[in-house]
Amino acid sequence: MTTFVVPGAVLDVELSDEGGHPVVQLHGLTSSRRRDRVLDLDLGRGLSGTRLLRYDARGHGRSTGRAEPSDYRWQVLADDLLRLLDAWFPGEQVHGVGPSMGTATLLHAAVRDPERFDGLTLLCPSTAWVTRGPKAEAYRSDADLIEREGFAAFVEAGEGAPPPPATVGTPHTVPDVAERILPSLLRGAAMSDYPKPDALRDVTARATILAWVDDPAHPVSTAELLAELLPDAELHVAATREDVLRWPTILRDDVARHGTPHPA
Repeated sequence: MTTFVVPGAVLDVELSDEGGHPVVQLHGLTSSRRRDRVLDLDLGRGLSGTRLLRYDARGHGRSTGRAEPSDYRWQVLADDLLRLLDAWFPGEQVHGVGPSMGTATLLHAAVRDPERFDGLTLLCPSTAWVTRGPKAEAYRSDADLIEREGFAAFVEAGEGAPPPPATVGTPHTVPDVAERILPSLLRGAAMSDYPKPDALRDVTARATILAWVDDPAHPVSTAELLAELLPDAELHVAATREDVLRWPTILRDDVARHGTPHPA
């Protein structure tokens, strides 16, 4: 474990170095490396022979952050990602993988620096574009609820929604974010959206999109639009937890398509 300083935060980072192709793994909103592992979204557990960089986004998990909503806009998270890649993998093309907010961060970074990525594995794309407005309003309402009634009330309010079929059987978890930061983090997400559709047409990295059904926060419609917009993309949709448990193998195959050994 190590730390990396970015403007307004200190990121908690770990590198599993087996000497191969560089891979960076991100996580979702209010989650962390630890929480994604519990939720079966740590696809890097299926990798070997890579240099796998994992980190907690600012304000999440073991990383620090300020109570400043603009710090958590997805464009800022993309700045953090590109700084990390410059520090750990300077001048190299990297394979990026991450769910939801991690997908959004990767897309913003890939639009800004297309040559940086040679592959993307995008999990559970969130609401975007036409579906983003209602979700953004829900984030603002959640932030108000936390400030008014506290963290426990926020967690309780979210427990009534039926889980997506592909997540049935995963352990119960709560957000891995400090209560004092959580409202700002949610407001930052409400200020954010995916890159403009036309900009995604310039992302040359091969992309695999992994979605699951019956999740309003991560609608299949976003995944389908990404599959249309990205020049080289393939879509897989999961209906069961067994489908999701195959996702690490998909990432392994994605990396193997273009990964080359790193010179000793």
